[in-house]
Amino acid sequence: MADYVFHFRDIKVSSVICLTGGIASGKSTAVQHLSGKGAAVIDADKLGHQAYTPGTDAFEAVIATFGEELRSETGEIDRKVLGGKVFGKPEELKKLTDIVWPEIRRLAEAEIARIKKDNPDQVIVLEAAVLFEAGWDDIGDEVWVITVDRETAIARTMERDGVDRDAVEKRLDSQLSNDERKAKADRIIENNASEHEFLESLDHAWHAFA
Repeated sequence: MADYVFHFRDIKVSSVICLTGGIASGKSTAVQHLSGKGAAVIDADKLGHQAYTPGTDAFEAVIATFGEELRSETGEIDRKVLGGKVFGKPEELKKLTDIVWPEIRRLAEAEIARIKKDNPDQVIVLEAAVLFEAGWDDIGDEVWVITVDRETAIARTMERDGVDRDAVEKRLDSQLSNDERKAKADRIIENNASEHEFLESLDHAWHAFA
């Protein structure tokens, strides 16, 4: 039997799922599968790229905060230069997220409104690794958290990314723990076995929701 468990709070009939999880939890696999079920998927990472679009308020705020040297020859923000200014510097990183996260939220809410207008009955999935950190969990009607045991996450990430154990552990330690995410979840899907069993678990959750 699959090592997957569902936990429920009072679930609301709704159309927007906020989906999150840590490293190697299976978020990408989940949203691809749910898209095949008919869900409209909104990727917060892609919206993050849009937030840096030249000419937008967020773009100008980032330049004003971190300096003109961020502006590349093409007029865009040089991500490497920006990364050097915030990496390992919590206070500087917070300055950046205080600018970018609200813009990503605005873009997500605009996209949700557009989808609902075009197809009021379509289920929408907002996938965001930093859902709780950014305070976006109130955007949807139900929060799904995908969890994976620490050792499984380490093994999967080492194999997938070709990195050593120490690097993976540092990434895991910088994120919210499974317990912290689970405490805020409406639905918890554990992903510790095969992909086939994981997809079966997603199907169960999907049918319960839709």
